[in-house]
Amino acid sequence: MILERVEGFSAPDPRLEQYSTPAPIASEILYSALMRGDLEGTVCDLGCGTGILAIGAAILGSRSVGVELDPTALKIANENARRLGATVGFVRGDVESIALKGVSTVVMNPPFGAQRGSGGDRAFLRKATEIGEVIYSIHNAGSEGFIRRFVEPCKIEEVQRIAFPLKRSFKFHSKDVEIIEVELYRIFCR
Repeated sequence: MILERVEGFSAPDPRLEQYSTPAPIASEILYSALMRGDLEGTVCDLGCGTGILAIGAAILGSRSVGVELDPTALKIANENARRLGATVGFVRGDVESIALKGVSTVVMNPPFGAQRGSGGDRAFLRKATEIGEVIYSIHNAGSEGFIRRFVEPCKIEEVQRIAFPLKRSFKFHSKDVEIIEVELYRIFCR
């Protein structure tokens, strides 16, 4: 219920594929990570947007870091964290060039590449496997073969299909809500 109070994007950028992760999905991901002991160290949300996963991890007791390129989204993320009483270290940066150490778990809902062609999630996966021991990541349904090959030598431990409600955010959207199938991956890199 707390994550329902996280404010989304004020003016989302379709080029950055800024879609908010719904609170129930964020909660499910974080609860699963908590039950497996994956929130005990430093948790990093790559492409954190307005901060829902980073804030949720902090609320559950993690040392939490959120990385985001868009300064407007970071401003909203900081305000969300302040309003909810969560301590999160938000960093403005590009996932391809940011240097992070000591991350135990990465949680992320990276861009899928739907607006710019394929490959929007590659930089995020590359950085996640470089810095994280365990990764929770959301991708388009049907991506398992690609993800499995891309993250080697890391191993996919679990794939869960999720109905993801995509709210109308851009002029080109024709429905108020479009339900898309996504897959949540738990990837092990230790």
